[in-house]
Amino acid sequence: MIHSFNKSMRLLTTSAAMALLMAAAPQAFAATPADTLVQGWAFDDIITLDPGEAFEISTAEVTANTYSKLVNLDMNHTSKVVGELAESWTISEDGMTYTFKLKPGLKFASGNPITAEDVAFSFERAVKLDKSPAFLLTQFGLNGDNVADKAKAADETTFVLSVDKAYAPSFVLNVLTSTVTSVLDKKVVMDNAKAVTPTAEYKYDTDFGNEFLKTGYAGSGPYKIREWRANEVVVLERNDNYFGEKPALARVIYRHMKESAGQRLALENGDVDVARNLEPGDVDAVSKKEGIALTSAPKGTLYYFSLNQKNENLAKPEVVEAFKYLVDYDAIGETLIKGIGTIHQTFLPAGQLGALDDKPYKLDVAKAKELLAKAGLADGFTVSMDVRNTQPVTGIAENVQQTLAQAGIKLEIIPGDGKQTLTKYRARQHDIYIGQWGSDYFDPNSNAETFTYNPDNSDEGKTKTLAWRNAWDVPELTKKTQAALLEKDSAARAAIYEDLQKQVLTTGPFVVIFQQTEVAGYSDKLKGYKLGPSFDTNFVYTVSKD
Repeated sequence: MIHSFNKSMRLLTTSAAMALLMAAAPQAFAATPADTLVQGWAFDDIITLDPGEAFEISTAEVTANTYSKLVNLDMNHTSKVVGELAESWTISEDGMTYTFKLKPGLKFASGNPITAEDVAFSFERAVKLDKSPAFLLTQFGLNGDNVADKAKAADETTFVLSVDKAYAPSFVLNVLTSTVTSVLDKKVVMDNAKAVTPTAEYKYDTDFGNEFLKTGYAGSGPYKIREWRANEVVVLERNDNYFGEKPALARVIYRHMKESAGQRLALENGDVDVARNLEPGDVDAVSKKEGIALTSAPKGTLYYFSLNQKNENLAKPEVVEAFKYLVDYDAIGETLIKGIGTIHQTFLPAGQLGALDDKPYKLDVAKAKELLAKAGLADGFTVSMDVRNTQPVTGIAENVQQTLAQAGIKLEIIPGDGKQTLTKYRARQHDIYIGQWGSDYFDPNSNAETFTYNPDNSDEGKTKTLAWRNAWDVPELTKKTQAALLEKDSAARAAIYEDLQKQVLTTGPFVVIFQQTEVAGYSDKLKGYKLGPSFDTNFVYTVSKD
């Protein structure tokens, strides 16, 4: 059972795996075990492993390999979804009721059967927890009072979801591929739930297992979570109750390694099988090494920095525009992101419906100075930027620091790990934040909603999109974003997103810099290793070793 498993999860099953985890220096590591995939990766952004709370890029990959959902992305045609736990589904004529039939004989890793009641519980739990990703479900009209009626089990194998409007079906189904819709083992979760005192803000008397699931596990994916130690290691172990093709490897170990050079050295020495955060110079170096292969995949992930509109200087329209002329896009493209990204300035990544490739901005210090003078800031000002201390964001921040100085703006860089910088950003306590945003699902609304939707700009606002985090109050764009969800015609819907991108490009407090191409170096002993179009499609259960 999962409870005794969780208590003993620090006990690794092979001496080789133990050596991998406990050795402190790279030179102490032996060749990786034949039944284990070891990846070097920077995952300091992980805050929790609870699918109802997690909203970080690294966590999305971990949960994608350990939890199952009703539907998932069709990896051969990313514009479509396919059943995962769901065998089939139907949509009512009015477009407001989705009925899913589960595949027969499904089990969780605990051995408990997967039923429609578990699906309904998972939806209800996510809505009532009301953590960062809850808005993905509440946007369908679900709330704590009605979710039990709107997301319910009709019988043991039938789950029914009722939405409040006749949204484009592709939009609804794509949302159901996001992490927050992961199906949890109700018995395991509630057996580990804690009683809490209800408050005005949180009215339930249980934490729905939230504390347990920060490090625990209650899923049904190909692997189960054995251990996570912050900024050290994540260990996954094969789930023998998995309903699909069983993974060839017994376990997957992610070693936290922040430096590209360290990852490259570990890969070359055979201490890791995969290096995940290689910078351009190290990509070039490993490409020339015998026994190492490279793989890459364009990601729907954008790197950007944003200006908190609570800062009275950053809230001036001329200042917002000036910042967009104070980035040396060409230099960044030719050095810091060479081979790992392409310059991109709009909020929809290439490949999504309606995505624009407009790039009107370039480094123009004279233009920026002119705009700053119009804003009454001809002598510049001082401002801070919160920066996750990994590449390429540190290098980009330092580059921007230099170009801002040319216009008289003094930028103080505040470094921190991913958890620190994200937590501050989500509390709207930053001046400028630089980071990355990955689409939660393959529909343009995923990015449109976060960049242009902000129904309540107060600090108490519940819909905590990027627009909200940066205190950007945009009622008209919010209305347009909602309207796009009801448009059934693809061309007309694309036109709405094109218009939204143009407005954000010219007036939004977001300086989008590039779209990521993820590159990994890996041992050619691996078979079936590949990167997906998003971090929650970086599947490892397909990997085997010679």
